[in-house]
Amino acid sequence: MSAKKKIKFCLILGTRPEIIKMSPVTRELKKNRLNFFIIHTNQHYDENLDKIFFRELNLTLPKYNLGIGSGTHGNATGRMLIGLEKILLKEKPDAVLVQGDTNTVLAGAIAASKLGIKIGHIEAGLRSRDESMPEETNRILTDHMSSFLFAPTAESKKNLLRENIRPEKIFVTGNTIVDAVWQNLKISRKNSRVLKDFRLKPQEYFLVTAHRQENVDDPEKLANILAGLERISSKFNLPVVFPVHPRTKKRIKQFNIRPRGINFIEPVGYLEFLRLLSNSRLVLTDSGGIQEEACLLGKPCVTLRENTERPETIKVGANILAGTNPLSILRKTGEMLSRGKKWSNPFGNTGVSKKILKILISNI
Repeated sequence: MSAKKKIKFCLILGTRPEIIKMSPVTRELKKNRLNFFIIHTNQHYDENLDKIFFRELNLTLPKYNLGIGSGTHGNATGRMLIGLEKILLKEKPDAVLVQGDTNTVLAGAIAASKLGIKIGHIEAGLRSRDESMPEETNRILTDHMSSFLFAPTAESKKNLLRENIRPEKIFVTGNTIVDAVWQNLKISRKNSRVLKDFRLKPQEYFLVTAHRQENVDDPEKLANILAGLERISSKFNLPVVFPVHPRTKKRIKQFNIRPRGINFIEPVGYLEFLRLLSNSRLVLTDSGGIQEEACLLGKPCVTLRENTERPETIKVGANILAGTNPLSILRKTGEMLSRGKKWSNPFGNTGVSKKILKILISNI
């Protein structure tokens, strides 16, 4: 234990998915009384999308908050880098942990790399093969800077090996989303009243999320997605529940799109969202993390994109790509509803966070 106490960990995060997927890592660090602190870039700056998760998930609060908020990719990443460097120089951690593919992840990796601090990239090796996506750039650059690459699946490891990353740096651990979903689902079942609040019956509604830049910033794509949602609501006679992201809400108004037959609600906390997802008939999303969560919870998923960095969900039959064409969205929704709901879990068992920390402690 004394050796463990000497190692100082820094967790850098900034968005809802990072908070969620890092939650079991944070709990494991706290449980074992390891020395760690959290830096929050505040890349998400809406109360319901961000700060509330720390409170409702009973997580250790960040020691530092950079308050970055919105901005262009270069501007936001640059401001993060400046802020992170100052803190890392002051705190001198032995290892920085980042998760996923956001601007926060890239800035954290660059700052640590320049200071010679070891980097652990959780969820390494994911690839969409679409280099127009900012997330793809962030993933690739972070992987090539990292000291420890925690690949969630064998497929992710293959991606890293194809890019000539040294095998001894790669560890197939499973995905922390497995720990996060089952730990947090227990809390949501006890505390969430979201179904009653919105008068929803289990298995009798579709759930939707859409927030990606390539979808919601394109007037044609956004209008097509909403038209597709109107069609499935009419065809299957079920309500479409859409917790609308602030960015998406802003674009709907800006583009003067007037959708009908969609139940737009304000963003909900993660526990409420997990409750909505676990009781839905089917989910339609452009989020990578929700593709994973739906797969784990046995919920058919229709992905509103032409590609995915979670091909494992498609291979096991839990997910299908629909793009943004309204007819395709309608057709693929029908196809997923006609499939059975039994598929294997491609993301490993619980205990992923424990495995990751064991590897770090053994090698630092």
